[in-house]
Amino acid sequence: MPVMDEQGQIQIHTENIFPIIKKAVYSGHEVFLRELVSNGVDAISKRRMVAMAGDCTEGEDGVIRITVDREAKTLTIADNGIGMTADEVKRYINQVAFSSAEDFLEKYKQEGDAIIGHFGLGFYSSFMVAGQVELVTRSARPDSEAVRWSCDGSPNFCLSSVERDQPGTDVILHLMEEELEYLEPARIRTLINTYCDFMAVPVQLEGETVNKMDAPWRKSARELTDKDYIDLYNYLYPFQGDPLLWVHLNTDYPYNLQGILFFPKQTGRADWEKGEIKLYCNQVFVSDSIKEVVPRYLLPLRGVLDSPDIPLNVSRSALQTDRRVRSIGNFVAKKVADRLRNLKNDDPSTYAEVWESLAPFVKIGAMEDDKFADQVAELILFGTSATATDGDTPDPISAGDRAFTTLEGYRSRLASDNSKRILYSTDDVAQAGALNLWTSQGMEVLKLETVIDTQFIPWLEQRHEDLTFQRVDAELDDSLKDNDAEITDQDGTTESDRLRDLIKSALSNDKVTVQVQALKAEGAPPAMILLPEQMRRLNDMGALMEQRLPGLPDYHVLLVNKRHPLVEGMLKLKAGSVLVGDAQSSPTEALTQDIARHVYDMARLGVGGLEPNELSGFQTRSAELMGTLIQRGM
Repeated sequence: MPVMDEQGQIQIHTENIFPIIKKAVYSGHEVFLRELVSNGVDAISKRRMVAMAGDCTEGEDGVIRITVDREAKTLTIADNGIGMTADEVKRYINQVAFSSAEDFLEKYKQEGDAIIGHFGLGFYSSFMVAGQVELVTRSARPDSEAVRWSCDGSPNFCLSSVERDQPGTDVILHLMEEELEYLEPARIRTLINTYCDFMAVPVQLEGETVNKMDAPWRKSARELTDKDYIDLYNYLYPFQGDPLLWVHLNTDYPYNLQGILFFPKQTGRADWEKGEIKLYCNQVFVSDSIKEVVPRYLLPLRGVLDSPDIPLNVSRSALQTDRRVRSIGNFVAKKVADRLRNLKNDDPSTYAEVWESLAPFVKIGAMEDDKFADQVAELILFGTSATATDGDTPDPISAGDRAFTTLEGYRSRLASDNSKRILYSTDDVAQAGALNLWTSQGMEVLKLETVIDTQFIPWLEQRHEDLTFQRVDAELDDSLKDNDAEITDQDGTTESDRLRDLIKSALSNDKVTVQVQALKAEGAPPAMILLPEQMRRLNDMGALMEQRLPGLPDYHVLLVNKRHPLVEGMLKLKAGSVLVGDAQSSPTEALTQDIARHVYDMARLGVGGLEPNELSGFQTRSAELMGTLIQRGM
């Protein structure tokens, strides 16, 4: 029966709903294309299912066609899906779509940009860019007739019969003057690539299929090769090199979730606030900000999460507290931990090689999430001064010219009386003197980083109350010192006393505590700056909070190695026993003090304690001192 021309009014209660739709629903108007193409894909899928049940014609393969008419200023999104009858148009367009829009806007219109996605209500998004919207549709069910629905952005609509040979739906947008950018094919092509690239139905523009269609994450891991994963990564993130490794996610209970997450190579540009993981819903791009879905420590990963079970039509605050969303985040974190564990067990050398890129998010994740900390406890590696072997012991792990160990592996090699103290260094160059002292006595030292480990070390100590971390230049124990008895002169003073007095006199700085020791290690420096562990941590934490590099605190310890030739020579010079030629020189107070200050400056230089404006003065004094010594024949 033909449809008579019919006019009517959409029954809505919210005042001025169309201005709200046009201005307040989405933060970007461009998503109208995503919504309309998604509706077309759904219509094609429904036709396929209804045809399998024998209730409609199957038709040719599904396709979405987008047409631009510059002269008429129209953009048409056409599908060959299930289509609609006149009654279905009234029900789904006039009643369901707009009543859903009304309810939705009434609830969320005050939240503005807090709304992040709104699937299922997509048709009305067309009014964000169009002053008038036409719908020409014909149902694929037998004996259906085509109808035309039109609305000018007010509650009034017109429904009439129209000619259309094939089932499907055309949505014709009469674009507003300020939205004519959507008449540019290049603009439409970009939107297809952004939002519709992985839809399973071809999306054609000017007769050419624009989207890739193939979504690898919808396949099982057995169907994909390493090349498939790498190709996807390079497509999503061009010019970023190949990924380190990846995690394939696939579960259908208690929620539906597919995805592939990639560990990128370390570039120093990790995004800890927004992230670069792309969120999809049934292969439709939703957002590249998923900080409400995955834990913060996973945001530096890249890749795709695809789930129809993430409630997108709610505010961000509601999303963050949603139990299902939290469960998805926990599932992703566990799968990441499982992937790392498998790699470490199956290929420990490769795991060690990529560890430095994995370390930041693993350590931050452990500190922020107790459950994740338990999952990765045995996966955290530290560089070590120990040498990896090819024997039966799997720890230390060799990675090129470096060796790595776990905390438990390190502790297993310690003597029982030292099993609670963990020695570490953070800079092989600045701490070279102290590092050499420990390693020369056979002690193993962990190689840590300076930024994250400033917080990670205290966290480890809190988690393992029986452990104490000590940096190699915090203090030295008796195993590094020669404690032979010293000879006391007639005044009751020792060589160490005289050396201490000489240094203190030269420095004239009560904030510097001078200690004198005979160090065992060959090649030990003439002097070292020591900072008690807790004092150094407070200093580093203060520097971190002020966003500056840690400097040398005013109060510190200068350890002087009395066995070093330079120190021995300085003491002899002070005593007047240094020979110049065949004659004995007289004591030279100024020269000994210059040497003492030079020893102190070198110790400060070794720990970065010389400020940039002090370096030129140090160089000048060093040159003058060398010149004086040469002139005296020393």
